[in-house]
Amino acid sequence: MIFIYIILALAVLVSIILNLPVFGKLPTGLRLTKIKNLPNYNNGAIQNNSATPMQPEGISFFTVLKAFLFEKYPNKIPNKVLPNVDPDLDGKPNSDNPEIIWFGHSSYLIKVNGLRILVDPIFSKTPSPFAFIGGKAFPGATFTCADKFKNIDILLITHDHYDHLDYLSILKIAPQAKKIVTSLGVGSHLEKWGVPFSKIEELCWLESITLFNDLEITAVSARHFAGRKFVRNQTLWSAFIIQTEKFKLFIGGDSGYDTHFAEIGENYGPFDIAILECGQYNAYWPYIHMYPEQTVQAAKDLNAKVLMPVHWGKFSLAMHDWDDPVKRVVAEAKKTNMPLVTPKLGETIILNKYMPTFNWWL
Repeated sequence: MIFIYIILALAVLVSIILNLPVFGKLPTGLRLTKIKNLPNYNNGAIQNNSATPMQPEGISFFTVLKAFLFEKYPNKIPNKVLPNVDPDLDGKPNSDNPEIIWFGHSSYLIKVNGLRILVDPIFSKTPSPFAFIGGKAFPGATFTCADKFKNIDILLITHDHYDHLDYLSILKIAPQAKKIVTSLGVGSHLEKWGVPFSKIEELCWLESITLFNDLEITAVSARHFAGRKFVRNQTLWSAFIIQTEKFKLFIGGDSGYDTHFAEIGENYGPFDIAILECGQYNAYWPYIHMYPEQTVQAAKDLNAKVLMPVHWGKFSLAMHDWDDPVKRVVAEAKKTNMPLVTPKLGETIILNKYMPTFNWWL
């Protein structure tokens, strides 16, 4: 009987934990119906356009877990405080050209057309549901916080992973954001956290919306996955195109390399800048994240005039040195003549006017 009571107590505890708000809520009702009617919904889940196994053939989840726990690499965390700049969060753009401020990982603020667009904000110390799980943010990468973001015009969320949809950051930023644009299904999490339905715009791939009269946002395909609990791919993951009368920006989110970049480049390009992930890769999951060399090729496929590499510089989520992504992407860009911009954390780039390339990580 004691054993049974222990099992029941554990079951109740697990149930309570898994129903905590941080895990969000799976789509239901009309939102779920729309998801099930997607052309890439099959076998109870959303699918990528290409077959995308989580691991290569012969590699199990336990192999990956063992590597995470026991493989060593010497420079996982920077041995010094990363240089950063006090960001200008509230000011309007200083020119007609878009301005971008990167905060590390995939969080950045875009100022364009007098608007401020905040992408995938994560200002918690760990990219996980609980502060005691996962590696802490790098020293120097916690120079700003969610409390500083007031009256954001558009909060753009690419997908629902913890390192892109951060519960604590959303609680502080969303109430004052005028609009939230995200992938289909992610709104279910946001509503669970108290965000009004009227504030949320959820897009399917190839679906567009025009906000504030002349700013168009289009969701396009990415090769990745989604999920905050154990069931994957119940919400969509996307890249986004931000287009004004004069400029076109590509917001990559997370994606493995595939033919979709060339298709997007042909149908929507060229782009004035492509902001693409170049970190958190490994041979154990080669289809859902890009190697830095693939990031450069993806920018070329998109017909991008310049590449800004992100998804590095704040957290260590894979088995590589913290600065390996940027070193490799810089080397490949030089070899293939791909223009790069590599700002410090918090530094403002001005598209076509101030495009820093200093190797500050060395």
